[in-house]
Amino acid sequence: MKKITIAIDGHSSCGKSTMAKALAQKVGYVYVDTGAMYRSVTLYALRHNLFREDGSIKTEELETALKDIVIEQKLVDGKTTTFLNGENVERDIRTLEVSNHVSPVAALPFVRTALVAQQQRMGENGGIVMDGRDIGTVVFPHAELKIFVTASAEVRAQRRYDELKEKGMAADYDDILKNVQERDYIDSHRDVSPLRQADDALLLDNSHLTIAEQDEWLMQRFREATR
Repeated sequence: MKKITIAIDGHSSCGKSTMAKALAQKVGYVYVDTGAMYRSVTLYALRHNLFREDGSIKTEELETALKDIVIEQKLVDGKTTTFLNGENVERDIRTLEVSNHVSPVAALPFVRTALVAQQQRMGENGGIVMDGRDIGTVVFPHAELKIFVTASAEVRAQRRYDELKEKGMAADYDDILKNVQERDYIDSHRDVSPLRQADDALLLDNSHLTIAEQDEWLMQRFREATR
């Protein structure tokens, strides 16, 4: 059976990564978390004081630093884990501080150009499940299966809150809801590769679906695409 490319796009905290990982594992495909790649660049910028006090980015310094940023995704104990310059940063990139800074970093044209090129190299042979904001529109416009995932901002904020609390990390629901709404606006209104549903993408609103129901829906779409 020919291995296809699967692009899963959608809003922040709507469970894209969870469903993409589960599908990749079931069908034996490679999973790539592009959001983690942008979060890794953001973490690097935070650690190296590349944000000014007003929250703006020192763009020239970050562009120069990109050549020293190596992002890898490896399987660790069966889970896709993100490494930044050899360091496991999977936990560090999920903090609210990174969430609050990632959208402006991801909107920078030179950051997107560098990471999109890397993502396209990863998937040039198919057999890949990739999730993000512009996978079906920019990274893989000819993907055989495209899904656009959404859920209400309130549902997504609650999921993010529960996830952080489960990991023993500090969390405030109102702060998270504000972050989700701000990221939606920035992601949808940026000049380069704004978040939008590709014309040929299937819409999945998972506000009221269980993970099992969501996975079954996605598996059915996969079977249809590979027939």
